[in-house]
Amino acid sequence: MRFVWAVVSFLLAAVLIGAGVAQRTVFLGETSAQQKVEVTGSAPYTLIDAAVLEQSPGAQTLIVKGTGQLFASYGRTDDMTAWLADVDYNHVTLSKSGKVSSTAVPASESAPEVTEAQQKQLDAAAAAKQIVPQAGKPAGSDLWLDEYTDTDSLIKELRLTAGQSVLLATDGTNPAPADVTVSWSKDNATPWAGPLIVLGGIALLVGIVLYVLAIRHMRRGRGPRRRALPPLPETQPIATADAAAQDKGVVSTSSRRSRSGRRAFIALPLVAVTAVALSGCSSDWWPQISASTPTPTPSETVVAPEGQQAPAVTELQAQRIIDQVSQTLAAADEAKSADIAATRATGAALAERTANYTLRAALADEPATAPVPGKPYEIVLPQATDAWPRTMMAVWRDAADTTTPPRIMTLEQTDPWSGYKLTYIGQMEASAEIPALAPPAIGANLVPPNSNLLTIAPEKLAAAYADVLDKGKDSAYADLFDLENDAFAKKIAEGRTARLNAFNESAKEQDKEDTGSLTFSAQASSFAPIALQTVQSGALIAVSVDEVDLVKATDPDAVIKLGDNKRVEALAGTAESAKGFSITFGDQLFFSVPGRDSGEKIRLIGFSSSTISAEVIK
Repeated sequence: MRFVWAVVSFLLAAVLIGAGVAQRTVFLGETSAQQKVEVTGSAPYTLIDAAVLEQSPGAQTLIVKGTGQLFASYGRTDDMTAWLADVDYNHVTLSKSGKVSSTAVPASESAPEVTEAQQKQLDAAAAAKQIVPQAGKPAGSDLWLDEYTDTDSLIKELRLTAGQSVLLATDGTNPAPADVTVSWSKDNATPWAGPLIVLGGIALLVGIVLYVLAIRHMRRGRGPRRRALPPLPETQPIATADAAAQDKGVVSTSSRRSRSGRRAFIALPLVAVTAVALSGCSSDWWPQISASTPTPTPSETVVAPEGQQAPAVTELQAQRIIDQVSQTLAAADEAKSADIAATRATGAALAERTANYTLRAALADEPATAPVPGKPYEIVLPQATDAWPRTMMAVWRDAADTTTPPRIMTLEQTDPWSGYKLTYIGQMEASAEIPALAPPAIGANLVPPNSNLLTIAPEKLAAAYADVLDKGKDSAYADLFDLENDAFAKKIAEGRTARLNAFNESAKEQDKEDTGSLTFSAQASSFAPIALQTVQSGALIAVSVDEVDLVKATDPDAVIKLGDNKRVEALAGTAESAKGFSITFGDQLFFSVPGRDSGEKIRLIGFSSSTISAEVIK
């Protein structure tokens, strides 16, 4: 009977192992599916909708072949079509019937013309090896979520979702690559192949054990009867070695060795089967038991207002853009080049750096403007919009060094072909509190300049604060601001007092007290405010205020001399004037402005101030 069960075990093992091996060989499914994308025409760009890449499940692999440089990027479809509006391109879509087709789309509008000054800036950036977004150049656009370049062959795995597309090009002038294939990886896992082979190995082991036991049982039992041999003559017992050994108390180990050897022989198949079953097997051979899902930590829920558009950039996209702005401005600071800086800065931020380059060119000990920090940023708040211009705000904080002041900034993109440029930047007090903001995935609405939903309209904020700087608590707007915790206003008042005392002391020493005067004034600058809505119906607003020190001669025979003020001399281009000098300080200010009926005061949360110009009074 043992022989029968051994045979059954061998047959079961053959079936199980055969089934397991067959799943990984004969019945193994395809590892991928492919779709050839037919592109006709000589347009310099090809746009492939996400639907084309999503027509089969699995990871999407884009395979592009051509000659020379190849370019691919992906991003929001609406952003890409806006960027392509000034050129002809091929649009690859998927019809309702599941057919992939290509349509030639002509240019619908023109990109802004590049002025001579802008071209000079672009050339300076190129010489400094900085990639700056511009029309007609696909590489480096701030609209792309990511981009790739390669030569002759470009293969990239993508995970596009609805509302996104892929852009293909060469150099933006020659025809886009026509040899395009989309490949999808298929799940050909065989989770029962491993268990079947292991079970087959166990059945094989059981069969071997049963077979060995059957042989052993047969040998121990009585075999077929044989004819009896004739009787042998009587002899004396002969002492054998074993008997002698037993007489001496020595036990033979030959039988034990024999049994031990047989057990080793029986155990050997188990080791061999297990090794064969487990070696070279990946996770595709076994059932996957998913890990328990951790319980999420409750957090404050922020719901986007009804009708609000998607954020202009993702958080990762914003981090990458700000990092590129940081690198370009670092190159501009090193070269003292306002042209390079102008490719990634504008408004008050550019005015600050331009003046600094002039001072550093004339004065060896003049420090450089504080650099724009690179990623990562603690807070990123993009504007929720599909139109242009677009704005975002960011806060950087050094978690490892609490002595380094946090930085706050705003950036703006004027059109699809331009890059984001730094508009305002300032440092924050360590104790400054940022109001509750929407997460980057939701974004914030831009508050209109004339909004009456805030304590003060954004377009009036700079002028109101300038009046406070001039009049202090006597200003009509003083009650709107939290002046008790405003370190900047106190610093300005102290600085004006110190400069006036120094001017009077100098005039007294020269016995010319009635020949000149020093007056101070502040006013809103020409740079537009930027206001992004907070969660509690308030706004974060960035504005710029110009402070002017006016040194005038009151005696027609007097001459205003700058003396040791080399900074003003470097900006004005002269050391003396018969009429006097006008010195302008640019203040970049960030306020948290509450809602109109909140009862709270406006808080200053960030600022920077620098000398931006000095002129001779005409």
